[in-house]
Amino acid sequence: MKAMILAAGRGERLRPLTDSVPKPMLPVAGKPLIEHHIVRLADAGITDIVINTCWLAEQIEEYFSDRGRRLGVTIHWSKEATALETGGGIAKALPLLGNNPFMLINGDVWSDYPLAELGDSTLSDNLDAWLLLVNNPEHNRRGDFALRDNIVHYAEQQTATFSGISLIRPSLFADHRDSDDKAFPLRDALRPAILAGRVGGAVYTGRWCDVGTVARYQQLESIFKQENNSP
Repeated sequence: MKAMILAAGRGERLRPLTDSVPKPMLPVAGKPLIEHHIVRLADAGITDIVINTCWLAEQIEEYFSDRGRRLGVTIHWSKEATALETGGGIAKALPLLGNNPFMLINGDVWSDYPLAELGDSTLSDNLDAWLLLVNNPEHNRRGDFALRDNIVHYAEQQTATFSGISLIRPSLFADHRDSDDKAFPLRDALRPAILAGRVGGAVYTGRWCDVGTVARYQQLESIFKQENNSP
């Protein structure tokens, strides 16, 4: 299985930190956030990784100038002249991802979820995507989705939030392959599949952090400090 890490965003809510450093390169416990993702993917046996870049892309590409060799992976760059949002970035990277399901990780989240548990068997033939969900955090009390019989759906009361970790079947983007570098969010591709009952999911109750603001970035740093200080 291949993986894609979304790393092209500007990180407006993390300014001024992201004025001079791309969001995925913000240091956490002495190394960039994106490196934590890569190490965890490698530990899970996923070593073929696509990373999209745009804002301050040269910093990410220079840091991984060996294309991930020292971490035991191979990195392929999907470069965007202008940020294409989550969906557009994936659509542009499809030629690098191939025809099989791939793992998708937002570059601005962190979780201790065991990635090795995700594999082809998680995404059954009747599903176009599988989403790892978490209970609604304080910053998203309205939630994103509901879950019934392990199938993601929309409801009046959305009890779960998308974690930023998922499995995606490339055919989910069949209507967007000729989008000509069009910017659009991942939810535009997910919505028809969700309405058709073709998106599975599960709720994870372990540790997860959306590094979307300065306060939550500081929260993640605190988590790592606690881990390092624990006996």
